[in-house]
Amino acid sequence: MSRSWRSVRMFVGVVAVAAGMCSAAWAGEAAPGRQDRSLVRMLELNGAIPERPSPLAWLMSEKDNPTLRAVLASLRRARDDASVAGIVIRLKDAQLQTAQVEEIGSAITALRSAGKKVYVFSESYGPAELMLGSYADDVIAQSGGGVMLTGMHMEEMFLADTLAWVGIKADMVQVGDYKGAGEQMGRRSPSPQWEQNISGLLDGLYANMRQRLMTGRNLSSDALDRAMSDLWLADADEAKKAGLVDTVIDLPGLESHLSVSLGSPIRWGSALAEKGRKDSLAMSNPLAMLSKLAETPDHAPTGPTIAVVHIDGAIVDGDSTSGGILGGGGNVGSRTIRNALEEIRDQDLIKGVVVRINSPGGSATASEVIWTGIRRVSERKPVWVSVGSMAASGGYYCAVAGDRIFVDPSSIVGSIGVVGGRMSLDGVYEKLKVNVVSRSRGPRSDLFRTTGPWTDQEIVLVREKMARTYDLFTRRVSAGRPGIDLSKTAEGRLFTGNQAIGLKMADEVGGLSSAIESLASSVGLSNYDVQDYPGPKGIGETIGEMLGGFVSAPGSAVSWHTGVGLAGDFAAAGRALLGERAWRQVRDPLEAFLTIRDEPVLLTMPRVLIFR
Repeated sequence: MSRSWRSVRMFVGVVAVAAGMCSAAWAGEAAPGRQDRSLVRMLELNGAIPERPSPLAWLMSEKDNPTLRAVLASLRRARDDASVAGIVIRLKDAQLQTAQVEEIGSAITALRSAGKKVYVFSESYGPAELMLGSYADDVIAQSGGGVMLTGMHMEEMFLADTLAWVGIKADMVQVGDYKGAGEQMGRRSPSPQWEQNISGLLDGLYANMRQRLMTGRNLSSDALDRAMSDLWLADADEAKKAGLVDTVIDLPGLESHLSVSLGSPIRWGSALAEKGRKDSLAMSNPLAMLSKLAETPDHAPTGPTIAVVHIDGAIVDGDSTSGGILGGGGNVGSRTIRNALEEIRDQDLIKGVVVRINSPGGSATASEVIWTGIRRVSERKPVWVSVGSMAASGGYYCAVAGDRIFVDPSSIVGSIGVVGGRMSLDGVYEKLKVNVVSRSRGPRSDLFRTTGPWTDQEIVLVREKMARTYDLFTRRVSAGRPGIDLSKTAEGRLFTGNQAIGLKMADEVGGLSSAIESLASSVGLSNYDVQDYPGPKGIGETIGEMLGGFVSAPGSAVSWHTGVGLAGDFAAAGRALLGERAWRQVRDPLEAFLTIRDEPVLLTMPRVLIFR
């Protein structure tokens, strides 16, 4: 019996539960005697919103784990549905990134322009929730709920003393005065160049937040300052007085409030569609179900299609890894992305490609491989790029391969520079009373030894390699972004999305939906499908991959996304200490930096930056 079949049999019980969850119908759509009521769709945002679909998305409905694209599509459907009077966005412990808020906010603006009422309801509001609410007609807070708006805070960790304490010395080299990536490991505090770089980025992000709140809530700068001073820990009534909340009610009174607002009784509907392969999972025929689950899902387009290629996470050589059965996190493997790009290149029904990037970078060679793949696709069909929260270093390297770049106002863009290095473990060995005897054959065989610092000659060798990588990086940027001034944009500098437009690093402010719709229009498509790549895996492959994570060969990498072993313990501790939103900000840059185990020259922004 194959491993795939064994994995399917082990997992069939869980799939049965998932299939059962997918069987619910939309609420309130066709209830007799209710068609004369105003239709209000409910969109619940719970936890983090993933950028890319779950590996098992083909088995599930949108409701089970909606991606950002599914959320945006649901708002677009509501906009175009004449029967919809309004939509309620209910935030249930939502973990929203600022760029995601801006993309959802743009969809809310389109809804309101179409004459739909948009309401946001939450039991508690922080800065991200208040920013989202600022796009709506009515910001509704739970009576007695909490509201916190203090500004924008950033924490940056410098680990030189910590590493020295455990006996590790970091030999770090960087190309680009403002790159700063090596400082986290090799310094106790930021250099003047990095301080200027990161403070400028924070200024830009803070200015975007203030402008959004002032515009959306019709507040003066002074009024917003007073609100930030007063609402460091406030209740809903205080937030209403400050002008950040419109309505304070108890949740059971929400329907009555909406009826008054819309001028008639309401009926509820779900904003998220029921999609997936649930109709093919016949529980009455277990053998047929097992056979269906063992198949690799069909991902071939059936009509004119816009492909969305997801580069979401640290960029590494080889195959991509997922963050577990429900996705969210993981590494982006150059081999996986290249295979997807070659598939897209050969599909005549795919008329254009949007590369969605949310990455701090990673491996230099992997970034070049992906860049080459994107350029190959662009020989046959247009390739546009949509930047989510970040396209930094290797992420931006991939971005400049596209024909046009869309950014959100608060996307982080740039970090054109190179960092390299290694860790010397002499102190660890000494503390553990380990005597290491090294033997080498060949002139450079000990370059990546774990003992002793690099010699001056070795540093020169590494720097020369890094300089060649930097030169290639800047040539790729210059070729992809005509007119860009590298003296103002390179050397590791970071920018917000709206700053990047003026510097010719990007072309247009707009989210994923804007990029897709604009690309479709440019190739003359009015009716088309949108398909995510890389495509979904068969369930046997997915489960086998998960089970394989429990046993690793010596020296193999273990990702803390999988929750296995010490890496999983570290991830659990990180989530508990920092919270899910902050942990997600730490996780991907650290994953990118860990590729230094296999490649000493990186295109990454491996900073532990926690925005609150």
